[in-house]
Parts: sequence; C-alpha cells; structure tokens
Amino acid sequence: MGNQPAAAKAPSEPPSAHASDFADLPLDAASASILGQVVLGYSPIIDEHRGVIATRLTLVPVRADAVLDTGALLRAVGEVWPAGSGVVSLNVVSEPLLKDLLRAKPNPNVMIEVPASLAGAPDNAQALLEIASRGNTLLIKGRPERELPRAVLPCFKWSIVDFADDRRLGGAAPPSGVARSIPHLQTGVRTMAQLRLSFSRGAIAVIGWPIHESLTSFQKARPDLRVVLEMISRIDRGEATAAIAQALMRDPLLGFELLRYVNAAPSGPLQLEAGSFHDAISILGHQHLRRWLAGILGQAGDEVLLKPVNFAALRRGLLMRLLAADSSDAQTRDELFMCGAFSLLDRILAKPVGELMRTLVLPERVRQALVERRGPFLPMLELARAIESEVPHDIRAAANAAFVSPLEINRALLRTLHIASSMERVSSGS
Repeated sequence: MGNQPAAAKAPSEPPSAHASDFADLPLDAASASILGQVVLGYSPIIDEHRGVIATRLTLVPVRADAVLDTGALLRAVGEVWPAGSGVVSLNVVSEPLLKDLLRAKPNPNVMIEVPASLAGAPDNAQALLEIASRGNTLLIKGRPERELPRAVLPCFKWSIVDFADDRRLGGAAPPSGVARSIPHLQTGVRTMAQLRLSFSRGAIAVIGWPIHESLTSFQKARPDLRVVLEMISRIDRGEATAAIAQALMRDPLLGFELLRYVNAAPSGPLQLEAGSFHDAISILGHQHLRRWLAGILGQAGDEVLLKPVNFAALRRGLLMRLLAADSSDAQTRDELFMCGAFSLLDRILAKPVGELMRTLVLPERVRQALVERRGPFLPMLELARAIESEVPHDIRAAANAAFVSPLEINRALLRTLHIASSMERVSSGS
C-alpha cells in the first residue's frame, strides 16, 4: 500500500443525512428468548435460471435436551417471512422440535424439511396429512429405506437429494419400491461443474451456491442494469443520499466501480477515502453521479450469473453491519458493510482480492480483513461465512472468536434476511 497516494477522509454530511440503522424486528419476549437457545444458519434456494425461489433456515438447538417453544419460533420466523411474502424452508435438526413443528400451524409460506426416517414412521402420518392439507409444502430429506405409506407420499412436493448420494450420477438404479417419484432439490453442490450437472440431471433447484469458486471473468461481469436505473430514478426524484446509497448496496460490482471512479478523480495532492457508498455519493454529488451512471448504462445488463452472488453479498454486508455492537459508530457500521459486500469481489471478477483492492483507497480495517486476513473486522467476516455454511460447529467456533452470543447473532441474522428481502421487494415494485 506504500505506493498509494495519501488518503483524506471524505467530507461528511450532517448525521441525519446518513442511512439510519435499520428497524429492529418487533419480537415478543418468548420469540426473542428462543433466539438465544438455537444456532441458525441460512442459504438460498436457487433455480436453474439463477432466481432465488426461497431461503433455507437451518436451526439446531444449543442444548440437545432443550425444550423449545414452537409457537415462539414460528412467530419469530413470521416476522421475517409473513404470510403472503417470500418462502422459507425450515431445516430443523432436532427430532422433538420437528415433531412439534409438524403439529403446529405455520404460515402457508413456511416449507418444512422432513427426514425420510421420520416421514416413514406410522405415528407421524396424521400430522403430515394435516399440515399438508393446510397448504404447507413438505420436503422429504434423505433416501427412504423402504417405500413410504401410500397416503403419506402425496404430502411431499419435493425431495432433497445430496449431490454425493444421487444414485443417477453413478448410473445405478434405485432399489425396488423407492423409485424417485417427485421432483428434487440438490444439496452438496461445491463447484459450478457440479451445479451444471445437477440441473442437467433434472434438479429443479439447488440449496446453496458454490460462491467459493469464481463465477465469471472481468470481461463478462457487468453491473446490474436494474440498480443503475433505480439510482438514476432516485436522483431524478430528488431523494436523499441515503436512499440512493441503499439502492447501490444491492450491487457490489457497481459499488466497486464507483469507488474506483472516485479514487481516480483528481483531488490535488490527496485522494479521498470513501468509507461507505454514502461517502462516495457525497463526494461526487448527485448530478455528477447521475452523469457517471448514464455512462455506465451501456456497460450494465441483466447479469444472470451474478444474481446469487449479489444476493449473498448484500446479506453478508448487512449481517456484518448488524453484528456491530450498539455502541459502534456509523463509520464502523458502514465499513463493516463494505467489508462484507466486497469480500465476494474476487469471485465476481476472477481476480485475487489483493490485486483488486490495490485500485482503491480503502479504510484500513476493511483492507486488513480482505487483503491481509487480519484485524478487527476479520472475526465478523469469518462468522458471516460460517453462518452461510450452515455448519453448527463452525458457527459456534466463529461466534466464540468474535465474542458474540447466539442471541445477538440470530437477531442480527433475522434482521438481515428481513431487511434484504424488503430492499429487493421495493426494487422490484412488489
């Protein structure tokens, strides 16, 4: 970094001009309490056209013998995914809690994953029939050892098949009596090649996405046309800088290009350090930004390949921002968002993150985490990655390293998922 020009802080606007902290979830005491008793992870469910059709929420009790309040859990889930909104699939890794859930009354947009062993147990048949009759989608998870009861099989809309267990990949026929008769979702996809194979073999969607692998090349990656147009529209309507910046949060590539443009602008002996997208917009001014966006229009497009990674980048950035202690200042929260959102740029642009970051004058804490893998932001970044993995052991280890409690993590995660979905709905006009 020694060859970069000295950086000066961007001029600040009054505090009221900055993006406000996002609203909390209005959870009752019981719903808030249950968030301290579970480990949560999440992943998107993505179809062949790269559209996110649902969110999977994995839930594991902190204590195996804990008796959890199913009603409180469903109220917490309902605050994020109210009836009539997006779809959530609950992957509950606790047989007692799952049995209680099947006998409860979730909103119709709540899907429930049911292990094959539980689906085939006669004492669960009535509960499965009743919850399916109320309109909830059930997914059977794993390979049944024997044919399911004929009355129960129609309850399941989809099956969940791990890539490594998919019999068809090896050409072997399924055992007699357990032929796959319903469409399937694929889990365990680790590479883009496996992803393509899964869809070619008939998967209707995959759970999770191989974002650890480069998705495109610098020549192919393009900013999201919808975000560019929305920002221009917000400028034309005279909206505040905070509103324009919130639109930009949905496209890390466009944010990266904007910061590169700001850094390249002549500013005398110093270059201005933009610690947030808000700062970058403030530096340029709305009309200068509009001219730049108009020039970007020809380069933008509906980049299908980037939909899943943009989905992940927004949520990773928001989660890191919301995990910050309440006492953290606005600058720290803005830098945490930038750190999370930019942590996927190497996947988008197929270039090492150190090479990409050399073109920017970044806040020191962001650069340390992304380039040097150290510093105060790194534990939060590792925690966000662990939550995306849905592996309870990794989440617990990362939480301990970041000194964050399950209650703080889970509340921040649900707020993140709620806020991100709301931002996307506003953008789509739905």
